[in-house]
Amino acid sequence: MDALEGGRGPRYEQACTRLHELLVRIAMDEVFRRGPRYRIAGPELNDLAHQAAADALMRITNKIEQFRGDARFTTWAFRFVVLEVSNALSRHFRRVSNTRFDFDEWAQVPDRSGTDPVSHWQARELVEAARDAVETALTARQRKVFTAVVNGVPLEKLASELETNRNALYKTMFDARRKLRARLMAGGHLSAAG
Repeated sequence: MDALEGGRGPRYEQACTRLHELLVRIAMDEVFRRGPRYRIAGPELNDLAHQAAADALMRITNKIEQFRGDARFTTWAFRFVVLEVSNALSRHFRRVSNTRFDFDEWAQVPDRSGTDPVSHWQARELVEAARDAVETALTARQRKVFTAVVNGVPLEKLASELETNRNALYKTMFDARRKLRARLMAGGHLSAAG
C-alpha cells in the first residue's frame, strides 16, 4: 500500500502489478459466480473480469489518499473490484437487453416451452413496459439504485459507492417501486390488486 502512495517509479509499478493480479483473481471469482445469471460464459466472462480489474486498479490508484486504514487494504480494494464487476455486468446486460429481436424470426421458432403465444406476448409487453417505465418514470438516481439492486449489487457496496446509507437506499427503492407500479397500472399492465 505504501508503494502505491509513492506515485511513480519501479516500486510503484511492482505494487500495481501485484495489486492487479489480486484484483483479477477477485474479479474472476465474482464474474464466474454472477455471470450465469446474465447468460454470459466463456471468453466474455474472462474479458469482463480483466476489464473490471483494470478499472478497479485505476479507481484505487486515484483514490489511494482516501484509504484511512479502517480495514485491511485488500478489503478496501475488494470493494472497488466488486463494484467494477457490477458495473461491467450492468453495461453488458443493458447492451444485450437493448438488442432488438426480429419478431418474424421468433414466430418461426417452434414453441418448446409450453407457453401459449398470447401469454408469451403479454409477458413480453409487460417487460417492455417495465423497461420503458424505468427509463422514463424514474429520476437518474432512482434508476441507478433500482438497476443496481435488481442486478444484485449488495446494499453495503452500493451505499459506499453512492456515499449514502442503507436507509436512504431503501427509501429510494420504495419511491422507485411506487412510481413504476403507478406507471404500469396507468398503462393497463397491472391491476390495482396485482
